[in-house]
Amino acid sequence: MNQQKITSFLFLSITISILIISCNGSGRKKIVQDPEDMDQQTNETIQQALDVALQQQGKLGDSIRLQFTSKVKEFYASNEYNTVWSHKEKWEPLVDTLIQFINESEKFGLFPKDYHIKFLQSLKKELDTDSLKRMDADLWTQADLSLTDDFIHLVRDLKSGRIGKDSTFLKKSNPVTKDDFFTTALQELFKKNNFSALIASLEPSNEGYADLKKVIPLFLDSMDRQVYTYVTFPFKTNDAKDSLFFIKLLQKRLSESGNITIAGKLPDSLQLNLAIKKYQKQKGIKQDGKVSAALVKSMNNSDVEKFKRIAITLDRYKQMPAVMPEKYIWVNLPTYYLKVYDHDTVVLESKVIIGKPQTRTPLLYSVISDMVTYPTWTVPNSIIKKQYLPKLKTNPYYLSTIGLRLVDSKGEYVDPGTVNWAKYTKGIPYKVMQGSGDDNALGILKFNFSNPYSVYLHDTNQRYLFKNTLRALSHGCVRVEQWDKLAFYIARNDSMNAKPGETLRYNTDSIKNWLANKEKKRIGVKHGIPLYIAYFSCEGKNGKLRFYDDIYGEDKEIREKFFSDKQL
Repeated sequence: MNQQKITSFLFLSITISILIISCNGSGRKKIVQDPEDMDQQTNETIQQALDVALQQQGKLGDSIRLQFTSKVKEFYASNEYNTVWSHKEKWEPLVDTLIQFINESEKFGLFPKDYHIKFLQSLKKELDTDSLKRMDADLWTQADLSLTDDFIHLVRDLKSGRIGKDSTFLKKSNPVTKDDFFTTALQELFKKNNFSALIASLEPSNEGYADLKKVIPLFLDSMDRQVYTYVTFPFKTNDAKDSLFFIKLLQKRLSESGNITIAGKLPDSLQLNLAIKKYQKQKGIKQDGKVSAALVKSMNNSDVEKFKRIAITLDRYKQMPAVMPEKYIWVNLPTYYLKVYDHDTVVLESKVIIGKPQTRTPLLYSVISDMVTYPTWTVPNSIIKKQYLPKLKTNPYYLSTIGLRLVDSKGEYVDPGTVNWAKYTKGIPYKVMQGSGDDNALGILKFNFSNPYSVYLHDTNQRYLFKNTLRALSHGCVRVEQWDKLAFYIARNDSMNAKPGETLRYNTDSIKNWLANKEKKRIGVKHGIPLYIAYFSCEGKNGKLRFYDDIYGEDKEIREKFFSDKQL
């Protein structure tokens, strides 16, 4: 028995020696027999591997590519190229923590496959179970660098998201662009050894973000993970190649729902019509057999696509200011609602009417500067060009039939019958105005704020439209159902914040009197309230996940640009 053990030991020793000689000779592996020497060898290998990776677009060995090579190198340079995730062929406890977090990262709106999760799990298993591979310094180097790269990737995704820089009302600066941001995060991780606290510090503190995150686990529990073909729509009707591609996508999507068979050729119009009807019956929607935006929307509304919308929404929160004002007005376009926040409490909520998809309400940040009772309305040039000019060419007095007047640069009224409308195509050298009154399109009060789009918040002379469920009906401005309550809140806020000895020229009573007397008054707001017009198409509300129509296709655009290839 002892002789057999000696023979086995000699065989293993000879095998190891051969491997050491052959591998070191080829330059492909660095075998270290004594675990006490592994750190020194790995430290030397880390710098060499990073230099090569920088020259090869992050490629590290045959099976892995670093995503943040330069940031990884910055960290190791600050750490004298020492290993951080293992020592003497033993893992640091943080390794299991990081791998577990990546595995469960869907709860944060992340995609585990974005990181080196399969590679790390496989490599860790090999180093844990294979005594020969455990002596390979190159493998420990790959593990260390990959773990660091993944941590940096997570930090980036959790702190600033993946949807690119937004230029509307969002963060003026991005912390992750600072040279030492990732290095500092890594140093803090290994110094304090508190992974959860560090992750929490990276995420937005916004209540909406927290509410949405809370409902993700329940969604994941019942999620249909089947990946269906995403159908792009609309297609170019005059482009045979594009329409052919669309039919192929549609056929494939219908086949995935069992509504048509792919038989090596495209279906004819009758086959396609019948297949669409089968799909519509399956989904409980009107069975007309027609290709439409509604049909494609239904097909693309899978659970996997819903998760992408959750991820997009979470990323939008990451672009919001780290600290919101104490008081602000929040208009979330997909919900058709306005809310006023006062110290994190919603003190006012109102239905709103927003711009049609053709005349979108812009996303913006501004501050309420003044209010106007019984305002006049100056029609935007875009409306004049698209809607009024063609009609004026056939009927010069069209404007008077809808209660509008033509005004020159001096503010004087112009007889439209004296204008040669035929010579204008891109606009006119006049203003089109509507006088103040109960029939004014802006209603009897509007809220001004600085913006380059000539939009306002305002009352409306079509208040019956607030009964509609879908309220994308305006030319771009935001009509507010509870406009009076908003005006009175702004007035009270000015009163409460008045300095000692300061006299305000208005209060809630004076606004009521001006309105009762139908007086036009411009009311300067002393303490402007910040206004955010935003686009968040899903939310966690009362413990439930709610999705809203992507009315302007903002989610679709981001999905196709940043999330089309992401997989769960």
